[in-house]
Amino acid sequence: MTTKKRDYYEVLGISRGASDEEVKKAFRKLALQFHPDRNKDEEAGDRFKEINEAYQVLSDQERRAQYDRFGHSGVTGSGATGFDGYDTFGGVGDIFEAFFGGFGGQQAQAGSARRGADLRTSLTVKFEEAAFGTEKEITIGRTEKCAVCRGTRSEPDTTPDVCTNCGGSGQLRRDQQGFFGQFVQVVTCSVCSGDGQVITKPCKHCSGSGTERKRRTLAVNIPAGIENETQLKLRGEGEAGIGGGPSGSLYVSLSVLAHPLFRREGNDVRYTQRLNVAQAGLGVSLNIPTLEGEETVEIPEGTQSGQVINLKGRGIPHLRSSSHRGDQIVDLFVVTPKDLSDEQRALLEQLAATLPDEGDVSDEDGRGWVGKIKDTISGS
Repeated sequence: MTTKKRDYYEVLGISRGASDEEVKKAFRKLALQFHPDRNKDEEAGDRFKEINEAYQVLSDQERRAQYDRFGHSGVTGSGATGFDGYDTFGGVGDIFEAFFGGFGGQQAQAGSARRGADLRTSLTVKFEEAAFGTEKEITIGRTEKCAVCRGTRSEPDTTPDVCTNCGGSGQLRRDQQGFFGQFVQVVTCSVCSGDGQVITKPCKHCSGSGTERKRRTLAVNIPAGIENETQLKLRGEGEAGIGGGPSGSLYVSLSVLAHPLFRREGNDVRYTQRLNVAQAGLGVSLNIPTLEGEETVEIPEGTQSGQVINLKGRGIPHLRSSSHRGDQIVDLFVVTPKDLSDEQRALLEQLAATLPDEGDVSDEDGRGWVGKIKDTISGS
């Protein structure tokens, strides 16, 4: 049986309006209480992972906003956040290390790889492109691994020296006496910045940074059925990683242009067809525009303003299932003529003389309210 996830605010014991500092303070308190190195209870590990997961979401403004709107589904890729969802949560040791600088003798390896920063850009597509999908090109500027040293920061065919300050570990250990007892704090070596190595001959092409700025043109696949303000995620297309770490992601925010004829409602498309009184009364065969061209539609006689005609399967494909499509809903609107010519007026007057008064509602004896008023005035 699957256990239902608890509310993240409940996990941290804070209100929904809690500030960033209150979120951080609540996490620090609970992390110390349930960290497996200090709490030997069998459930401490699971509890700490739950606390860590809650903090990962609520400490990130974008994820928190999605969580507040869509709940857990909003931060697991099934909500409206973005087409590809979020990265999975990091290990419990990573975030604890960021807060407390090491705990219980835990150490990170020297020169630990770090993921590159994410990038963001925007892209505008046409209504039809969003409906049926397309491929667009975008050009971005980003940091990439140096093409000469391939990110090593050293001149080709040279080797960096082992850092003498940390002995190549990239870290220094410090014993400290704290409130909870003896702590071993592990800090990054200030000489090699945690790499465990010292570059003796920096790469001339990148000045020893291991990276360089590049302009890249990327192909972005726009899936059929995508909606306005959706965010696409291109993994590995962000800034280059550090120390051999993976590149970040590129987030593309989509804007869908309005269509001059159609408006979207979910996967359905609505279109308004105007009719004159003759077309509405007698019926007519019309060519109705759709997303894939015109389609002949029969308008029945006696059509009233406000009636609709449903064109099955002429709408927008479902995002997760292109074999299923919405419908096109045609709203019929009967236009009352204005600025009549003398001939048109005469014809309408002739027609009016043969039609019943729709406002003259008759009762059981067949006389309408207008007739009764006339009888009253005449005294009959």
